[in-house]
Amino acid sequence: MAEAEDIFLRAKQRTFTGLTEDEQKEWRGPFCFIQAADPQLGLMKTWREGDCDGGGDEWTDEVQLTQQAVEAVNKLSPRPKFMVLCGDLVHAMPSTQYREGQERDLKVALRGTDPSIPLVFVSGNHDLGNTPTPETVAQFCNAWGDDYFSFWVGGVLCLVLNSQLFFDASACPDLRDAQEAWLEGQLQRASQGPGVTPKHVLVFQHIPLYLKTPDEEDDYFNLQTATRQSLLGRFKRAAGSYKARSRTSVSSRGLDSFQGVKAVFSGHYHRNAGGLHNGLDMVVSSAIGCQLGEDTHGVRVVVVTADQVIHRYHSLEQLSGRGMDEDLRKLLQA
Repeated sequence: MAEAEDIFLRAKQRTFTGLTEDEQKEWRGPFCFIQAADPQLGLMKTWREGDCDGGGDEWTDEVQLTQQAVEAVNKLSPRPKFMVLCGDLVHAMPSTQYREGQERDLKVALRGTDPSIPLVFVSGNHDLGNTPTPETVAQFCNAWGDDYFSFWVGGVLCLVLNSQLFFDASACPDLRDAQEAWLEGQLQRASQGPGVTPKHVLVFQHIPLYLKTPDEEDDYFNLQTATRQSLLGRFKRAAGSYKARSRTSVSSRGLDSFQGVKAVFSGHYHRNAGGLHNGLDMVVSSAIGCQLGEDTHGVRVVVVTADQVIHRYHSLEQLSGRGMDEDLRKLLQA
């Protein structure tokens, strides 16, 4: 398994080829990355058979789809800065029968990812359990890397969150509190200036804040209203804090560019959804694996410019056959 381990160890270390972390804090022009979600090895057969509570005893289809995604991403030009998988890497819950085999085969499928495209892994409910425990979180971290962390790429600050700690942390309240404190610190540092100012702040998590609107009813596929509104408020207050400091700073060069969290990218729904509200883009991407709606197996191409974060879902067939849409490619040439 040594070769298979290499690809995810690069992701655990969250290195970005050729530049130091300080250099990654500098804006160097437009770039793209790939957001994917829910390869969820083992779900497709269980969904067809109506037994989604089972761990899934067959996952050949998902392995092939993951390999197809990797091959398509490898062919993109210019190369994506990274590829993030937004949770539910496998279907089998922690410590259940098929878990080890599904994780092993997913790592093998990801082995073909070009070494210049780091992988970033986000934890989902099937990765941690619907009610995570300190043990299941530790198992995920040992297999895939930290369950929450930040990294800089091309002048953009990226925050990876463990959304299961927002959804149900009844069995691990200390872990929830630790992430809450860490997140508050990250938002404060991003907003305080002067110093290194991110062009954008992006969030990656598994469960969406909402599917269509911030005031929608609670559902299995979104975060509960109180949690949702709290996060939205914190993301917005970061921008407000930043603007207040910029007005009183002696040196405020570039400080008026920070607008808080620009976008939250998620999966979990196995359909495309989301919406733009009060300047925050809630992006819900369908799955590499099992589709629960009318979308096709695919990934999302995200183009980051100085002023915008533009994204579009591409089917695996489209991405394999002709690459990203031409208008997105032109943005990268600016």
